[in-house]
Amino acid sequence: MTDNIIDPTAIEADNARREADLRADYDSLGERLDRRGISIEAVKHKVAAFNIAVPSWGVGTGGTRFARFPGQGEPRDIFDKLEDCAVIAQLTQATRTVSLHIPWDKADPNRLKQAASRFGLGFDAMNSNTFSDARGQLQSYKFGSLSAADPATRQQAIEHNLECIEIGQTLGSKALTVWIGDGSNFPGQVNFATQFEHYLDAMKAIYAALPADWRVYTEHKMYEPAFYSTVVQDWGTNYLIATELGDKAFCLVDLGHHAPNTNIEMIVSRLAQFGKLGGFHFNDSKYGDDDLDAGSIDPYRLFLVFNELVDAEARHPDFRPAHMLDQSHNVTDPIESLMLSAADVQRAYAQALLVDRAALEQAQQGNDALGATQALRLAYRTDVEPILAMARLEAGGAIDLLGAYRASGYRAKVAAIRPAVEGGSGGIV
Repeated sequence: MTDNIIDPTAIEADNARREADLRADYDSLGERLDRRGISIEAVKHKVAAFNIAVPSWGVGTGGTRFARFPGQGEPRDIFDKLEDCAVIAQLTQATRTVSLHIPWDKADPNRLKQAASRFGLGFDAMNSNTFSDARGQLQSYKFGSLSAADPATRQQAIEHNLECIEIGQTLGSKALTVWIGDGSNFPGQVNFATQFEHYLDAMKAIYAALPADWRVYTEHKMYEPAFYSTVVQDWGTNYLIATELGDKAFCLVDLGHHAPNTNIEMIVSRLAQFGKLGGFHFNDSKYGDDDLDAGSIDPYRLFLVFNELVDAEARHPDFRPAHMLDQSHNVTDPIESLMLSAADVQRAYAQALLVDRAALEQAQQGNDALGATQALRLAYRTDVEPILAMARLEAGGAIDLLGAYRASGYRAKVAAIRPAVEGGSGGIV
């Protein structure tokens, strides 16, 4: 028996007002899908089993380089963050795991595990942080971490990652995600080959310490905070790293870490084809690494990514990428954004499950460009909301995520308990 942050009777009352309409919509959609040879129950079953992790840092208010405007009832520590994550899980029934960032979320691992289990939450990948300096550390990461010229700095970064693994083992995590901001800002500042050699040597030391049943995910990013060169700048370099490290190393794809108009779905296909696609950080972008809500700018691209994932799933039965949201919420209630983003990721998955694979393949083999794209559009244009809402209802979640959350008054309740935070200078959470 797990604790619930929001009174379940309040969710049931809100659902009761909407259930009749939902069932009518669900039955209607089921009839239409049946004519296409698709079982709505089979799709719902897969959607209900889908899980996407919530990042602990995502429930705090974000910011920009210029300013940060705190929201009401912001979490004071990791234990407040877990409570916010529990609300998201209770309403969506799709976010059963939390991804921690060390040292931001550092606390007694046994206490963390106990707090999470109280709400029926588990822990996703551990995230190390060597892109900013922690209080009291001896070496600075100003000029790099795992690839730094200074051996002592590299060793410090290695030991931090080993600590993350140790904490994760106690929590029941099975993966470590490594993203570094290392690079350079001026031509000639670093020797590219030497810097990458340092990085590979450091990652091999971390890889050697992985438990047998763990994975390590390396994450690429085109630029920022280094603006002339970045050590792990694209999927090709990321693939090279995963290949060099070994069978437990995989590539992580953050949708915001690419140049505008990059064909991310093709990158997904390439990495999956060669067995090195480890997982995703879902968000959206307009210009660069904006960390906007998933599906808010280009929902069709999100669908196209999942079209490739469903294809890879069919080709490789053991294919199991990790899914996580990674967003910065500057002007919204983070809980609201994360709930709706989780639903939008589920929506893209459900739509991809509706693609007539046989018709698509026939069109592709026959060089029928319009026939192929129409096969995708038919699935994408199908309103799958009744499937998502029914999956939530049957699991004890909310039919109307936003309505049920706002009716609960949760934000006002925690605002009365958690001290207000003053506005600050730039910098994301």
